Amino acid sequence: MLLVYTYKITPRVNYIMKHIFSRMLNVDMNITTKVEDFIAHKGPKITYTRQPLQNEFFIKSNELLFEQGISDVEISIHDWDGLPCFFPTTEGSVIPYDIFSASFYLLSRYEEYLPHVKDEHGRFPVSESLAFQNDFLEIPVVDLWVKRLKVALQRRFPELEFKSNVYKQTSIMDVSVAYAYRKKGVIRTIGATLIDLFKFRLSKVLDRYLVLLGFRKDPYDFFFRINQLHKQYQCEAVFFFLMADYSNYDKNISVINSSFKTLIKSVADYSIVSLMASYKGFDDLVILKKERNRLINTINRPVKRVRQRFNRLNIPDTYRLMVDAGFNEDYTMGYTNEVGFRAGTCSPFYFYDISFEEQIPLLINSFCMQYTSLYKFKSVSKAEEKIRELSEIVQEVNGDFNVVFSNEILQLNQRNSWRDLYIKYLKMNPNYDEQAT
Repeated sequence: MLLVYTYKITPRVNYIMKHIFSRMLNVDMNITTKVEDFIAHKGPKITYTRQPLQNEFFIKSNELLFEQGISDVEISIHDWDGLPCFFPTTEGSVIPYDIFSASFYLLSRYEEYLPHVKDEHGRFPVSESLAFQNDFLEIPVVDLWVKRLKVALQRRFPELEFKSNVYKQTSIMDVSVAYAYRKKGVIRTIGATLIDLFKFRLSKVLDRYLVLLGFRKDPYDFFFRINQLHKQYQCEAVFFFLMADYSNYDKNISVINSSFKTLIKSVADYSIVSLMASYKGFDDLVILKKERNRLINTINRPVKRVRQRFNRLNIPDTYRLMVDAGFNEDYTMGYTNEVGFRAGTCSPFYFYDISFEEQIPLLINSFCMQYTSLYKFKSVSKAEEKIRELSEIVQEVNGDFNVVFSNEILQLNQRNSWRDLYIKYLKMNPNYDEQAT
């Protein structure tokens, strides 16, 4: 067992030590404030204090983990052998930066508690993030810091055994609109037709009525083929269905439509099905619970995972709302229009609420790329290159490679470069054995 000595065990210290050692490094550990227990311990041990006790494995502590609430933390980015880092330590420290405080800063989303101007959907702008401003958004720095910590610990304590995590690739599929044309009702169909005619989109009008008359399959109805692809390339997938009432931002078909319910049940036979919270459910507990219950009643099984519409997060309120609604996993942590690791990590982590100084029972599964963030690339080959680059760096640290796509861009009935890109992404899965298929 690894023993950590510190002069004060705060909720923040306890949270980050358990996350790094127990969850990421898979090492049994304990924390103590008793010097005599630390000295008497015969196994691996480190001190996390202002000054070392003896000639032990020592990391000089920053004050962040011993504070409460939010303060204006001054951060200066430094280079640690090619890796960005902050909160520098002193020469006596084995690690030149306090990676515990730095990791806590990123995982807790400390900066999102600070004053900032939200965007039109009430979201924290990527331009305000420390990682974006200092060009390390596309690097899972927390995982890379922990990897270097592991090397240092192995060097000092060869007898210390680490159980490696396993790289995991998960396709997150947003289903905010199940069908492009089907099951929309007479009024919505006529209205959409008139808009297409007014804008001279005659091919779309033709496509719409070929689908409605049964001569062509709805272009968004790609679900059976998607499930086939996931099985073929052995990639885990989570489908997030919108179960909202119709509104300006939520325009799926009726949740009571029998065809829609049958679709959800059929997808649930092959993949994990969970809830995409509606635009209004972002800050309304009653609505969020109602939508969750709709999905539970449809698939007749628990619904524990959730994603917010348009990746809307108001930290920490949104996460507390999710817990109150009965969820225990979130898949919203990421940026809509930028590739990268919003919390600086590709490993799942429990959220720490600074406002109450406590860890809440909600596991955060970050995504590092949503298809909308690839629009800025000039070609599909450039987008593929970026996906592969992210995949390789996540594999380097045995993290979770979570990527968000949508049935709306994987369309049938036409040559689709997005669908080709999606298949190339699935082929990146190390579990895929091309010779076996």
